[in-house]
Amino acid sequence: MSALSEKAATQGPAKASDLMIEALEREGVEYIFGIPGEENLDLLESLRHSKIKLIITRHEQGAGFMAATVGRLTGKLGVCLSTLGPGATNFMTAAAYAQLGAMPMMMITGQKPIKTSKQARFQIIDVVDMMGPVTKYTQQIVHGANIPSAVREAVRLAEEERPGAVHLELPEDIADEQVDKPFFFNPEAARRPAAEEKAIRRAVAMIEAAERPLLLVGAGANRKRTSNMLTQFVEQTGIPFICTQMGKGVIDERHDQYMGTAALSANDSVHDAVAAADLIINVGHDVIEKPPFFMSSDGFKVLHISFASAEVDSIYFPQLEVVGDIANAVWQINESITVQQQWDFTTFRDVQKKVESHTTEKSDDPRFPLCPQRLVADVRAAMPEDGIICLDNGMYKIWFARNYKAYQPNTILLDNALATMGAGLPSAIGAAFVYPERKILAICGDGGFMMNSQELETAVRTRRDVTTLLLRDDSYGMIRWKQDEAGFQDWGLEFGNPDFVAYAESYGANGYRVEKTDDLRAILESCLAQGGVNLIECPIDYAENSSLAKK
Repeated sequence: MSALSEKAATQGPAKASDLMIEALEREGVEYIFGIPGEENLDLLESLRHSKIKLIITRHEQGAGFMAATVGRLTGKLGVCLSTLGPGATNFMTAAAYAQLGAMPMMMITGQKPIKTSKQARFQIIDVVDMMGPVTKYTQQIVHGANIPSAVREAVRLAEEERPGAVHLELPEDIADEQVDKPFFFNPEAARRPAAEEKAIRRAVAMIEAAERPLLLVGAGANRKRTSNMLTQFVEQTGIPFICTQMGKGVIDERHDQYMGTAALSANDSVHDAVAAADLIINVGHDVIEKPPFFMSSDGFKVLHISFASAEVDSIYFPQLEVVGDIANAVWQINESITVQQQWDFTTFRDVQKKVESHTTEKSDDPRFPLCPQRLVADVRAAMPEDGIICLDNGMYKIWFARNYKAYQPNTILLDNALATMGAGLPSAIGAAFVYPERKILAICGDGGFMMNSQELETAVRTRRDVTTLLLRDDSYGMIRWKQDEAGFQDWGLEFGNPDFVAYAESYGANGYRVEKTDDLRAILESCLAQGGVNLIECPIDYAENSSLAKK
């Protein structure tokens, strides 16, 4: 119990801000990321006496990305803090990032006094209403006695399937008020409902009746127990699998049955596997991700296995749904399924060879600046099995989704939901708080990096071991690729850059520059071994992008 909790337990009346921090302590919160303002000063004083660590960031957006990543990696609440007005509006992108990406995250914002006001409407906007479209729950606390129930309800909603963002607004006068200490709602472990037995029997019969079943692993399957059960399913049945970008690593992609990752919406070799299947076993489907297939009335059948029923639309209407805890559902299927003689995976093997050829092609290309295939190969060779790469948003994200084999769940953190720029470095810092013993690599384009590059100072100050691989092409490369694909003239997407090595060193980080192709792997391995905060500037040649949409 922290000093704050001991104090609250021995006194009758309690300060509302103390109750807020105690409620978060009871929920197991370890860190709060953010930038306090004058409206948060009571909460800040309460936090001073808490075992919860305050991590000051250089921008609220970075704080939100860090908190969301804590939620993504742990399944438990990540928390961030800001003042009212501009502090709260700076949370909006991170809120959408967590909400669309199914990451449990709580934002706490301050507000001017609601009982009396001496500053008219200065800095005041309706933050609660603003947060509505990008959260699962948003609430202004109007009485200190309501804090325990408000926190418990917010955490419950943030963490239960489908996880997402929540928001609590604590006005300045409410934080300062004294109230009789209310009853606290201790968090209880809640078990997800299990899929019904009849649905499991029908699912087993559907798989056994197929001739060319194919497993598709989606974002909702990125859980440790689900990973174990799906690995057992693949090894027990021999059924091949593909994954979405946010389903990477759920099953070790070195597995003989791995057919590739759906990195593009169309014209990717992995889609040939989908076309060859007569049954798609779609586990952890999330409509947020671009669909790797389009259903038709006379095409393959789809078995939907997920925490929630399918959101039906014109391209997704599964013939059978197994709704409930995914790991338990797959375990039940494993207990009763039998390998069938009519299963024929010959066509899938042809696809696998083509995908593997794409993955290894040009992985040893000596050209400089580096081509994407060589870049991905060198990063994979340098990273340990449990190392985590955190990708910002750009062309490299597609190359890593296709060519980087993930060996464990949540070892490649990319955003294929909001797909926002600027999240790569903050998410790596968040990951380094969760797993300080593991190797963490942020991979950013020069455009995305400069959106939150100031968080290098946060990493240095908090002594995180984080390396950033900065890919320099002096332009917004993904939009430039789209511009070319659409037949438009190359125009309007280039910019200048600072001296990134000197920039990193100005924060107290180590800066390195790749000057020939063979430098990259050696510098990466050295940075990962020495720890600390490192930045590696690496020029990249995106001429290969023209081949992405060609099978």
